Amino acid sequence: MIDGILLIDKPAEMTSFGVVARIRRVLSQQQGKKVKVGHTGTLDPFATGLMIIVVGKECKNAGMYSKLDKVYEATIHLGQNSTTGDPEGELTNISDYQPTQAEIEQALTKFVGTIMQRPPIYSAIKVNGERAYKLAREGRPVEVPERQVVVYSIELIDYAYPQLTIRAHVGSGTYIRTLAKDIGVALGTGAYCTQLRRTQIDKWSMAEAQTLETLGIVN
Repeated sequence: MIDGILLIDKPAEMTSFGVVARIRRVLSQQQGKKVKVGHTGTLDPFATGLMIIVVGKECKNAGMYSKLDKVYEATIHLGQNSTTGDPEGELTNISDYQPTQAEIEQALTKFVGTIMQRPPIYSAIKVNGERAYKLAREGRPVEVPERQVVVYSIELIDYAYPQLTIRAHVGSGTYIRTLAKDIGVALGTGAYCTQLRRTQIDKWSMAEAQTLETLGIVN
């Protein structure tokens, strides 16, 4: 491939930039010259799932792909908050209250539609020209402004306290880690995201994705 897109199933514990770097290296070796490769929206290191990788001349259209709707499946842990909104952060016990399934389903309805959301400080959003996560890791004050996002639907897939699993169809720019935290606030229990998988981007699904191993990329 010289120009076009690759659909990749990102593994856990790898950054999106790491995925791009590995694909760039392999394609450049195959072509005998440096190949331009980019991604169309980061996935957190702990997250897995669908990434659209742009190659060659298609890199100029990266912004178009990044604005597409997405579908995620997320496992949320109730009773605690995480400083990062995921398993990598420092955990704080909030409540041992066990909501009923009806209470959870009612809480989820509050987040469907056009909502205001404050992205996590541990994110790639730029604040005064610097990445928010970089400022946070350096212990510098970070204030990420709220923004409007769209959540088309949230489906409760499974619930066995303290874990619940949801499927969320969202617009561009929606943070599932923040959605998990806000669900915890609505329930009065605290919450953070323990697993996150992106299963669809617009018309593209995981059924079409390749793993790095199938591309011959092992490290």
